[in-house]
Amino acid sequence: MDNLYLHILGFTISAAVIIYSGTKLSFYGDKFADLTGMGKAWVGLILMATVTSLPELITGISSVAIVKAPDLAAGDIFGSCVFNLLILSLLDARIKKPLFSMVQSSHIVAAIFGIILLMVAGMAIYLSEEIPSLLWMSSFTFILFGTYLVAVWGIFKYEHAALLESPPSAVPDSAYRSANLKKVIGGYAINALVVIGAAVFLPYFGEHIAEYTGLGNSLFGTLFIAAATSLPELVVCLAALRIGALDMAVGNLLGSNVFNMFILGIDDVFYREGSLFRNISPSHLLSVFITIIMTAVVGLGLLFKPKKKQVWLLSLDAFLILLLYMVLIIYLFTKK
Repeated sequence: MDNLYLHILGFTISAAVIIYSGTKLSFYGDKFADLTGMGKAWVGLILMATVTSLPELITGISSVAIVKAPDLAAGDIFGSCVFNLLILSLLDARIKKPLFSMVQSSHIVAAIFGIILLMVAGMAIYLSEEIPSLLWMSSFTFILFGTYLVAVWGIFKYEHAALLESPPSAVPDSAYRSANLKKVIGGYAINALVVIGAAVFLPYFGEHIAEYTGLGNSLFGTLFIAAATSLPELVVCLAALRIGALDMAVGNLLGSNVFNMFILGIDDVFYREGSLFRNISPSHLLSVFITIIMTAVVGLGLLFKPKKKQVWLLSLDAFLILLLYMVLIIYLFTKK
């Protein structure tokens, strides 16, 4: 029992560090977007998403290479995607207007690429016994890598075109930029390293805490490990909300889901017991399908931009995201 308290203390300290540095990370990310003119959506999609998704990368590699638990790695990835979309509902509940009516429609590009990558991952699981392997890896792993690179290039081109069409209203002069950009990059890098360092320990403490519940690897990874590794996304997005950088928050979450599919391919590379997709439970397919539907709901919200909230504190799209998350968790609990 003493060990349990130590793990809870370690988890709490790691979370507190992430909350502090995650807040700073959002501040410096917002300043970086202003100084460079890259736009908050692009900074969220690439810079923020990469940093906040590194815990999933580290957890996935350790799960398949050291623990030899492919279901834990898959549960973390898919659960993190679901949890990231759930955060959108939380953000929606904390503002007066519907979230998707207040952000750029260009986020729909990241949502579409996220759906494509999730479909590739789903097919890799469903056809795992039928598709040929290359070395020890699934053929679909290389499709994931290729699609991810196309996604990054496509999102960059779309965001760049949007910025050219609607440039920032106030661009700092060159003297101000050069004097402050170095300070902003330094602050961003330091806090990014702190977030990554603290997030590395979250799954370790979370796993030991959850051992007492007797949950299976699929549910445990999807619920507890995913929530732990998604804490950086949650903290960064809440901090971005406080400074009014909604586009950076939404870009971070959708970009993290795109990057998570890339991480799934990396996990397959490090899993040397054969194809990762052949050795994980088909039960993960439900998480994949639910995430696809949730992402489609996000896309519809970005397309139609609801003007008012229909369900309590939530807009209809945010409520549907919450409802889908609850359906998935209830199903996993009943099937564990």
